[in-house]
Amino acid sequence: MKYTADEVMQYAAEEDVKFVRLAFCDIRGRQKNIAILPDELGRAFRYGIAIDASAIAGFGGEVHSDLFLHPDTSTLTFLPWLSEHGKVIRMFCHITYPDGTPFEADTRSILAKAVDCAHEQGVSFAFGSEMEFYLFKLDENGEPTKLPYDNAGYMDIAPEDKGENVRREVCFTLEQMGIKPESAHHEEGPGQNEIDFRYSDPVTSADNAVTFRGVVNTVAARNGLCADFSPKPLENRSGNGMHINISVRSEDGGDALPQVIAGILAHISDMTVFLNTIEDSYLRFGSNKAPRYISWSSENRSQLIRIPAAEGEYRRAELRSPDPACNPYLAFALIIYAGLDGIRQDMALPEAADINLYTAPEDVRAKFAMLPSTLKKAQSAAARSSFIAASLPQAIIDFYTK
Repeated sequence: MKYTADEVMQYAAEEDVKFVRLAFCDIRGRQKNIAILPDELGRAFRYGIAIDASAIAGFGGEVHSDLFLHPDTSTLTFLPWLSEHGKVIRMFCHITYPDGTPFEADTRSILAKAVDCAHEQGVSFAFGSEMEFYLFKLDENGEPTKLPYDNAGYMDIAPEDKGENVRREVCFTLEQMGIKPESAHHEEGPGQNEIDFRYSDPVTSADNAVTFRGVVNTVAARNGLCADFSPKPLENRSGNGMHINISVRSEDGGDALPQVIAGILAHISDMTVFLNTIEDSYLRFGSNKAPRYISWSSENRSQLIRIPAAEGEYRRAELRSPDPACNPYLAFALIIYAGLDGIRQDMALPEAADINLYTAPEDVRAKFAMLPSTLKKAQSAAARSSFIAASLPQAIIDFYTK
């Protein structure tokens, strides 16, 4: 919902708000914040709130290190678990230099720019995330272990599924914050869970993904557990994916989805280091329904991109390679730019791979290009990519590739 600065300040006064969290993300997509008192809201809206960028990885050195946070009033929400002695509200921010120039490593602004580019081309995107995570027990000192909270399997129910109440609390908390989950269930791994979101515009969807990780971590801790979003928490078990559902609409009424998929397939190798950001990301590929080959199909979970069985407004493409360690703002921005390139160049989809690539003979699989198999290979692909160079600031590219 759109609020004015005056409406936010009035809300803070009327609803007994004690603290205001100004939230942003570092280059890797980790949420950061600074808390101010409600009396400082006027200054925040007029001038911004200064932070020391030198203390945040990728944000710069000690020289000229001041950056300013400017709250986005449309992201106003309250944090339900912090309302016992007065409310705490949160707003996401965009980041500038002291002179008001946008900070080039502000990944939320990078995504907003990609959205603007799409609108200029007469196209709008929407994204929905499916994020998986494990719940692990804590040891006697309160430190995380690798002992799963349960040994349930895919879509099992209680009592085998012990994560049911945790997922329910996560969903209730998100609803209180204005975020509507679509579904929740136990995943294949022991202690592994998934909660899915209905699609939203790209910036809102990325904000929701960041919020979701924070809520899950908070709720898990309140229940004496640790949530783990890493791509491969347990060897020989299912990894955590962040499947991204992509919808696209064109002002001319045409079906741009095939060209968008073709663009993503054409640039996926160059994009991979931004979708799969750590070494363990590459241990997930090729097993337990995680893709390895650059391919697409309908209703086939062995593929990189699948087209689920849906019609009308629910028709979408599902990109299955990203994992929850990625920065969703960068991931969505690159998907948009790749899709726009597919539309501009009128790219044709390759032939659908209507086979199970996990069980197909080697001579069949050899016909398909593979995703980068290591972090180093993914970094090299991005570093030499003209597509990446045209899509992202050099500071972002250097951070991920060097």
